[in-house]
Amino acid sequence: MEVVQFPGSPFRLHQPFKPAGDQPKAIAALTQGLERGMRFQTLLGVTGSGKTYTMAQVIARFGKPTLVIAHNKTLAAQLAQEYRTFFPENAVHFFVSYYDYYQPEAYVPATDTYIEKEAQINEEIERMRHAATQALLTRRDVIVVASVSCIYGLGSPEEYERVNLRLRVGASLERASLIRSLVALHFTRTTGDLAPGTFRVVGNRVEVMPRNERTVFRFTLTGTTLASIEELHPLTRERKGMREEVWLFPAKHYITAPERFSAALHAIERELEERLRELKQEGKLLEAERLKRRTQYDLALLRETGYCTGIENYSRHFDGRASGEPPFTLLDYFPKTPEGEPDFLTILDESHVTIPQIAGMYAGDASRKETLIAHGFRLPSAKDNRPLTAEEFWQRVGPVIATSATPGPYERRRSTPPEGQVVEQIVRPTGLVDPELVVRPVSGADSYPGQVEDVLGEIAAVCERGGRVLITTLTKRMAEDLAVHLQRRGIRAHFLHSEVKTIDRVEILTQLRKGEIEVLVGVNLLREGLDLPEVELVAILDADREGFLRSETALIQTIGRAARNVHGKVLLYADTITPSLQRAIDESRRRRAIQLAYNRAHNITPQSVRKAIHDITETIPARQHAAELLATLDQASGKTVRELIRERRKQMEEAVARLDFETAAVLRDEIRALEQKLKEAATSQSRGGDRSSRRKRYNTS
Repeated sequence: MEVVQFPGSPFRLHQPFKPAGDQPKAIAALTQGLERGMRFQTLLGVTGSGKTYTMAQVIARFGKPTLVIAHNKTLAAQLAQEYRTFFPENAVHFFVSYYDYYQPEAYVPATDTYIEKEAQINEEIERMRHAATQALLTRRDVIVVASVSCIYGLGSPEEYERVNLRLRVGASLERASLIRSLVALHFTRTTGDLAPGTFRVVGNRVEVMPRNERTVFRFTLTGTTLASIEELHPLTRERKGMREEVWLFPAKHYITAPERFSAALHAIERELEERLRELKQEGKLLEAERLKRRTQYDLALLRETGYCTGIENYSRHFDGRASGEPPFTLLDYFPKTPEGEPDFLTILDESHVTIPQIAGMYAGDASRKETLIAHGFRLPSAKDNRPLTAEEFWQRVGPVIATSATPGPYERRRSTPPEGQVVEQIVRPTGLVDPELVVRPVSGADSYPGQVEDVLGEIAAVCERGGRVLITTLTKRMAEDLAVHLQRRGIRAHFLHSEVKTIDRVEILTQLRKGEIEVLVGVNLLREGLDLPEVELVAILDADREGFLRSETALIQTIGRAARNVHGKVLLYADTITPSLQRAIDESRRRRAIQLAYNRAHNITPQSVRKAIHDITETIPARQHAAELLATLDQASGKTVRELIRERRKQMEEAVARLDFETAAVLRDEIRALEQKLKEAATSQSRGGDRSSRRKRYNTS
């Protein structure tokens, strides 16, 4: 493994292999574009060409903090793992929405239905968010891989950075003063197990678990002096080392100075008065009364506890922002030049999906808030708790590189010289070429049985060679019916669509790679993100049905699923050649011609991608369902169950730390099942005690 560091760059790139294929040309072109001040570049990289490795090379050369935005959490986690492999000595962080479950507040006027906000926060992801923001404020060698949640509101970086606690061995410090300081940083005091953002006091020792890392700091005080700082393992309590100095940042991103808090409450009261006048003038007496009661209740809670449900709806007042002014977001934590310009690189992964997501977030949020405000559920200032608009996003980023196999119209327009450029990465390092395309009719005829029967013959030939097949349909029902039909014909087939649970989806894909499933039938999930080198054939049924699932972008992405196997082939079933289908065919054949010419010129013999098959279910110790485990446990005392829960929780935290969220999700479900059984056992025992007590009283009487 070669380690490379370029002059003036803080990044140390661990280079597992030299760039190959079109990678050297793309790296040079993109780096030169950044040096020339190009604002927007597009990397048109075909599937399997190593776009992430190319971008790692560009980051290492450019040498500035980098934001990588992906269009979903799973893809973001995969990218974070890859960048950590390339930059193990630098700060690679993960920033996504910290909700395991989120139901936003809403009102449906047609049915007079109010839907209250429901949310379940994932503490481990929240810890990762704090780690990302703290790294951005304290160092320059930072890469943050984020979902589109990075454009949603976050606390002020100035307040977050200003309010921190520096603790140094030998400094003058009283225990009461330390406790007050921790409370001021929104740490919660506890007498039980420590969790991120909590502390406990034992004699002259104060133990703290910060928000940004899963570790425990033990501060030992002697009189009015901080005598020592120990770092402990959070579970085993083993000493990891001694520290001379520790910096503690706030346990929450939203920090408000006491004087600002008081002013915010007065501002909310003034806004309430103005809004009530408006509603009464419009004759909306019910809405006025509803708003008055809800807001006054929130104000009472804020005065007494400093918090209320839905506090984020008052964020404009607490931040001191003007009406309509955009909120602070993760982008504000990235560095700026002395002139106030963004001083970081932004990479938009799978930009054909990510850019429309960024553009659409504001409109959806605004529509929901307008309804709540109009019917007296929220003050107008609730609109300012929102994501950034597309225009505000582009104003807050510096140079941008969009990466995609199918760039959209926006990327192509922005990448026009001299402000930008499109860089192609068509030749793969492996020498693999885009699959052969074959167009066949959908409808049957005298000598042609139709698309379903035709694909059956192709499946037999592929399976005989030990290959796998993907078939895409237009509907979930058709995917399920076709899978059943194939099973009846003796083919090991299964369907895959959005209603299949995450863990089942992973198991199905693993079975496909192992050969336990030969054919996978799906709808839209077979486009981005599937890395299946064993797939030799992709069949696109009804390819001439113009629409989202058969657009040029969708067709090219689906065709790319067969690009990792040297025998790759794609069947396009169409009675007519639609404009989208024609463009997809032309582009695929153009790329294939370039790749074949390169291989001939360099005497390259393509080889199929070889990738180890990992079944995440095999990484879970004692792979049993919780009910099966409980059957062998002593439920009367519950001790064994509690030990198992602690063991599973440790395994879950380790899985999250390596961004293996599928494994973590399975372990989480087992923990919940075990905890539920524990509660049932305790309830049963309690009821048994009650019955025994009643019998005793009856016998005595």
